[in-house]
Amino acid sequence: MGSNFIQTLFRQVPNVRVTNLDLLTYAASRSFENKLPASRYKFVRGDIANTPLVLRLMKKCDYVVNFAAETHVDRSIHNGADPFVHSNIFGVVSLLNALKESPNVKKMLHVSTDEVWGDLPISSKEKFNESSPLLPNSPYAASKASAELMIRSFCKTYNLPVLVSRSVNNYGPGQFPEKMIPLFITQALANKTLPLYGSGKNVRDWLYVADHSQAILTLLAGGKAGEVYGVSRGEEYSNLDIAKKILKILNKPTSLIEYITDRPGHDRRYGVDSSKLRKLGWRPRFSLKESLPKTINWYQSTRNF
Repeated sequence: MGSNFIQTLFRQVPNVRVTNLDLLTYAASRSFENKLPASRYKFVRGDIANTPLVLRLMKKCDYVVNFAAETHVDRSIHNGADPFVHSNIFGVVSLLNALKESPNVKKMLHVSTDEVWGDLPISSKEKFNESSPLLPNSPYAASKASAELMIRSFCKTYNLPVLVSRSVNNYGPGQFPEKMIPLFITQALANKTLPLYGSGKNVRDWLYVADHSQAILTLLAGGKAGEVYGVSRGEEYSNLDIAKKILKILNKPTSLIEYITDRPGHDRRYGVDSSKLRKLGWRPRFSLKESLPKTINWYQSTRNF
């Protein structure tokens, strides 16, 4: 998501200059950087929880977008929550403390997740909106919800120019293959089984990463500080549907689907009302029908995944 947004900036914003702070943990990749103008792009390896470093960089910026996070739900359940607390809570507080000392920053956008809302019944037509309560069901989601509460408190107490986006599941080229779509693609390409939790009936709303990047640009331009905005296409599929679509595109048998024990606290369904964002002029352009094959083609042609 972060790399796609950076590339979008350079394509669409004349003379933009970008400083990319990244700790380069296991899921990171710098392979996209060779496409960027070296004179206007700076990479810094570091931790957002390092407040002096963040403050030094932030004092030279007009806008800040925080993608940095531990995001894999399974890791938060099975490997412990400490890294999620460090990056997703302490890291965000570090950014907020730096922002307090950076009056030059016009706006900071924090990229959150629809998982902070918890889940909905599979059979319902209900959707979350910005007023829905925060009811996270995994340590990952709880860490993101905690960060949002810190952001709210800093906005109210210190009048900081921060807004929050809560996006549905993203997919697209370059995504680390621990997430479901790239995992299923890479497994199918290798003729390996696709591990599907439970019955596979859990439902997700899917958003192509390029549409998410445009949503962030829209919010930087017109979003209101202190506000939260849901980001969704409104295109919901069960996990089983996604597995079958990938196998069909690749002409692989459905016998590759392997049903495995469901994970603890597995959210049933996400549905997000994005009308508040759409009132600012944003519209998703890419459907799963056209973008899933495009994503699969990227993994087929890229050998380092």
